[in-house]
Amino acid sequence: MLKVDQLNQFYGESHTLWDLNLHVPEGQVTVLMGRNGVGKTTLLQCIMGLLKVRDGAIAYQDQNLVNVDAEKRANLGIGYVPQGRQIFPLLTVEENLLIGLPARRDKVRSIPPFIFELFPVLKQMLKRRGGNLSGGQQQQLAIGRALVLDPKLLILDEPTEGIQPNIVQEIGDIIRKLNQEIGLTVLLVEQKLPFARRVGDRFCLLDRGRQVAQGEMGKLDEELIQRYLTV
Repeated sequence: MLKVDQLNQFYGESHTLWDLNLHVPEGQVTVLMGRNGVGKTTLLQCIMGLLKVRDGAIAYQDQNLVNVDAEKRANLGIGYVPQGRQIFPLLTVEENLLIGLPARRDKVRSIPPFIFELFPVLKQMLKRRGGNLSGGQQQQLAIGRALVLDPKLLILDEPTEGIQPNIVQEIGDIIRKLNQEIGLTVLLVEQKLPFARRVGDRFCLLDRGRQVAQGEMGKLDEELIQRYLTV
């Protein structure tokens, strides 16, 4: 579904992504892994058009995304939950969710009921400002906002960061449910190895801006963990 080929990106004169390749198969959960500062978030921002790439290709359903404006990528069926959630704190839960509707291709203009089936707490707090929610509730809101647009590919940047354990468990359950029951393709950045193994079908491992290994999650062995993930 998503293929990154020989991608290079620079921050000023600093070369941050080096000939990077990534394959995200349709209907699977792919986990992007690596220590802090290796380029994981940078790669996601390139995929979403938030950062310009120097050269290389990003193909989504065989369409080259490199020259597609960032604001148009949601219309193609890509949902994005950025690091730090980035909800609108002064808007209500309902208003945050409604923001995603214009990107829907079927022109639906009401919040789909399944959002509240996945996240019952959001229905209870529809009129509460996003900034007044707990960290875990804000993360649920951020995921709900991305799902409102009916994506075919969901991209999440560290969805468990700073979240209490019971919500981490819930988010993992929801990712697997979305993947297994409706076939949603997922790409996520994740630092927690047990969580990554629980939800992921595949992994892609980065080190210093380069892809050093990728494959089925079962092939993420102890040697790779010690070399590229252990602090």
